[in-house]
Order: sequence, then structure tokens, then C-alpha cells
Amino acid sequence: MLSLFRRKRQKPPPPPTVNVAEGYLPIESAHSLLAAEHRRQLLDRIWQYTALSHAQFTQLYINPIHRYAEQVQQLPASETHHHAYLGGMLDHGLELVACSLKLRQSYLLPTGAAPEDQAAQTDAWSAGIAYGALLHDIGKIAVDLLVERQDGRVWHPWQGPLDQPYRFRYLKGRDYHLHGAAAGLLYTQILNRPILDWLSGFPPLWASLLYVLAGQYERAGVLGELVIQADRVSTAQNIGGNPSKALQAPIHTLQHHLISGLRHLVQHELKLNQPGAAGWLTQDSLWLVSKAVTDKLRAYLLSQAIEGIPSSNIAVFDELQSHGLVESTPEGKAIWTALVTQGNWQQSFTFLRLQPALIWANEDRPEAFSGTVNVAPDGHSNDVSASPPAPKTVSTGSRHSSSPTDPMTKEDDDYLGTLLDIFDLEESEVSDGSSPNTLEIPSPSSEDLGKAFLNWVREGILSHKLIINDSKAKIHTVSGSVFLVTPGLFQRYAQEFPGLSQGTDQQLEEWRWVQKQFEKLKIHRKHGNGLNIWACKVQGPRKKTTLKGYLISEPTSILESIPPDNPFLALDDG
Repeated sequence: MLSLFRRKRQKPPPPPTVNVAEGYLPIESAHSLLAAEHRRQLLDRIWQYTALSHAQFTQLYINPIHRYAEQVQQLPASETHHHAYLGGMLDHGLELVACSLKLRQSYLLPTGAAPEDQAAQTDAWSAGIAYGALLHDIGKIAVDLLVERQDGRVWHPWQGPLDQPYRFRYLKGRDYHLHGAAAGLLYTQILNRPILDWLSGFPPLWASLLYVLAGQYERAGVLGELVIQADRVSTAQNIGGNPSKALQAPIHTLQHHLISGLRHLVQHELKLNQPGAAGWLTQDSLWLVSKAVTDKLRAYLLSQAIEGIPSSNIAVFDELQSHGLVESTPEGKAIWTALVTQGNWQQSFTFLRLQPALIWANEDRPEAFSGTVNVAPDGHSNDVSASPPAPKTVSTGSRHSSSPTDPMTKEDDDYLGTLLDIFDLEESEVSDGSSPNTLEIPSPSSEDLGKAFLNWVREGILSHKLIINDSKAKIHTVSGSVFLVTPGLFQRYAQEFPGLSQGTDQQLEEWRWVQKQFEKLKIHRKHGNGLNIWACKVQGPRKKTTLKGYLISEPTSILESIPPDNPFLALDDG
């Protein structure tokens, strides 16, 4: 496939030659920062999902991404959590854009609008989703980090891109939630006036994007959901999780279950403020013994038949921290070490630290602990069983930046392939998470089976129960038309409505009976020799294959608004 970013294969430009004192990082151009092969691949993927011309793609995507790269330079995305290495912020931003645009393909937006309006707004919604994803964490460089120029002056990102070598450190005691609100300080430096003028002409999209940029995802509708899902995929891959699993649960389900489970345990099961207790409540914090409470939390949620709960404590700690349910140590970790003292009794524990209001909103709280809870000098546990192992560090002079191995340094690590495992999800995994209000389709009679099948296809696409243009999808857009994969699509219909051929004299398999009735509608295009079935060649990221199916003569009979062709499929006219 032709690619804007693969036409020229010269070596990446060398970093600028500057006399950089020890411990300072050089300023790099956007071209230099984006020259890394894995970033070029991500840009490739983003362009494929937009289906824009070279000029349009440059204006709407490349230029903002270049401004973003110049702004974040080699800063990490976090201190010890995800993408905690030099350049992590840039990688995370590109991954979010690619993932969010892939997920966006399953949606007709704005939801509930007339098909002609959805078609007219396709490019705007795609761009808005991409911008929300790209700027998801940019507030961190404004409020989580102290960045110092080589001349000793502090750099603030609202001053414009860095103009000289720099070093950085993370601020101790920072507010975990503040970076979500800080994006408002910076996004006008990434999105220029013409882009903002254009987006503001689509009020529902504009409102959703502003809510995302203000950190108010609960008000941002589908746009907010797609950014959160993309963030979960990128984060899961980077911290060693499974990107596919990150999409299987509904958006806010895990966060909701974790909060509900903690409230239940603290209010009804755990002992507080006494020797042998699992928690201590002080005036300003609730201290929960990390291992004991996490084990009980997992057991309680499993007893409620709740799925998707991480199997290890480390993964649970990451989830609690990433959702902002526990307070981080000054070093950015989830686990605290503190000494509990009451009279002559004292004992050291590893703790999760929570805001009491998370457990008791308007309810009466127990009395505060009469003793003391004193944080240990290092503030967090040295017990590797209680907290994640510290990542490798790379020295930047007198400062240190967390820096696990760069994702592209191991030849046997298929970094991008692992991240993009979401593109190999089973159809049902995506549809279950994105279609909470699946439409009920009545079981058809044999007389109108073909029409019933066609209605099922239409309704399935509208409700996102049936995904189009995904690697495992059974419906694709090819050569400006709609391609229905056989036998997969017909088999799925027969599974949902068993007994379709009962009462007939047909000895065919159920799905073949459905297919025969569909052919009688005569809405599919035939070959010149009268054959019904067409073939499509599939060129995927890691494999090649062939799909067979029906090509619809009038695609608007299936889709009122036809998306761009699937770039990985090509009709085999032979």
C-alpha cells in the first residue's frame, strides 16, 4: 500500500549538534522526533483510518502532531506508571490517536442524526476524536513536571515550545487530578485558529471535545468513551497488560466496581482503628492495609459474578491509581509505608491511602483514630510483593527520569503488533462493549426470511452489534459498495434464530437456508458468468488471506451513509 510516510526511506536526521551540558536533553525538531520507525508506523496507521488526501491529512493531522511533538519533546507520560521513559508522552499521544480512530470506525456520528448529516460530519468527528485523544494527557507537562532550561530559567509550556536544552523532574505532592484540567492551558498551541473555527461549527462535537479537554469525560458522550478506551489500550500494552482485554468491559464498569467494592468492605466488613484491623481512619485520610484489603476486594467482586478483575495485586494497584481512587506517594507509587501507633502498641504496614469522602459521601463517618499514622521516611514500600518493581532509570545529570527499556530496542518484541492486537479482536468482544442498547430483532418466518435477514444486518450496524471494516468483521466496504462475508454472517444469524428451516422440506443447514432466501432478494451483484460469490484479497498487518461473500448492488440498501473503503481489502475481479 502506498504510504505518505514510506515514500522516502532515508535515515532519520541526526539530533541537532549543540553543546549540551551533562544532564540536559537537546531540543529536537518534530521531524527528528517523529522519524523513529514505530512512530512512522503509527502515523501510517492514522492516515489509513482518515481516508483523507495528502493535503487534507497534513492540515488536519500532521501539522497538529508536529506542534504536539515540539511541545512535549522527550518528556515521559508518567513518572512510574505507563510510558515512563524518555519520549513516552509522544508515543502515548500517537498510540491514542491511532487507537481512537480505529474504534471510531464502528460509530455513525453524531448519534441519532440524519444519515446525510452523519456523512457530512465524518471528517470533523474523526478529527475531533483524534484531537481529544492526542491532548488527553498534555496537561501533565504543565502541572506534574518542573522543566528547567540550560540557562537555569524554569520553562512553562504556555510560553511556547522549548528553545534550549532542558532537564526535568517530577513535582512531589502533585495533585493527580489536576492535569486533566490543565489541558485548557495548552490546547490552543496545538490546535490552530482555523481548526478551532472549523470544529466550533459542529455544536455537539464542539461541546464533547471541550468536555474532554476539561477532563469532564462523563459529559463528553461517545467522544469521551473512545478516548478513555484508547487510553486503556495504550496503557495496558505499555505496563505489560493485554490490550485486547482492555476493551472487553464497558467504559466505567471497572472503576464503578472498585469504588462500590471498597465502600462495601469498609462500611460492612473491615475492622477499623484497632490492633488487628485492616484500616485506620485519620482526620484527612483512610489508610487500608494494601494486601489484605486488595485480596478481600477481589474476593468480594468475584463473589458478585463481576468479571474482568485483575488477578494480581500489582494490577489492582495500577487500576486504583490510574482511576485516581487512591492517592499516590510523592514518588508516584500506589503503596505507602506507615507506622501505626496507639499507646504502647505500634506496627508498620504497607497501605493504600484514600480520601475518606470516597467511602463516606454524605454518610456519617466513624470517629477518627485516636493514635497516629506516620509515613515512613521513604514514603512507600520496599516490599516487592506489595508494590510494582521500580523501573530502570536513566540519568539526566542531577535529576532522574524513570525510563524502562524503550519499546523498540528489542528486535524480538513486536511492539506495534502487540499494541494493535485490538485490531484482531473477535467481533463479539467489541460489540459487547460498545452496544449496551442492542435492538431486539423478532424471529422471522420462512416466508420473509431474506428481508428479515437484511433488516437484522441494518439494525445490527446501527446498534454496533455488527461491526464493519474490522479485522474480524463480517461486513466490509469495498469498491464503494458493501461486502457481506459468507458463510460467517449467515452462520451468525442462524445461531441467533435457530430452527429457521423448520416446517419446510429443505434439508439444508440453517445458514445455507438463510443464504438461499437472501439470494432471492436479488440485491447482490453477480459476475458476468452469473456466479454470486465474489472474493476479496486481505492484506493485514501480519497476515494475508481471502474473504468470500456477496457484493451489494445498491449499498444504500444496507448503509445509508457509506464509510470509506476498508484499506486492507481489495476486490479480486478475477
